[in-house]
Amino acid sequence: MDVFPDFDGLGGIGDLRHVVGALLTFVLIVAVLMVIVSAVIWAVAAANGNYAVAGKGRTGVLVALGAAALAGGGVAWMNWLIDLGRQL
Repeated sequence: MDVFPDFDGLGGIGDLRHVVGALLTFVLIVAVLMVIVSAVIWAVAAANGNYAVAGKGRTGVLVALGAAALAGGGVAWMNWLIDLGRQL
């Protein structure tokens, strides 16, 4: 017996997929912009000897990379769960 999620059982599931896709795109665009801005701040501050601001720029880069990884990993995890559900 194959048990898998019935995505057609709920009305508007296609709209939900579009909303989630748009939110993922928004998160990834913001993360890339945050990496660029934080890297510039990190470089300028380190070149001028302002190590407190350079540390904050480095933290911004790491947070942006983590957000992008979590957003991309969330999609991979959800696809894995859907495939796992189809195998049950």
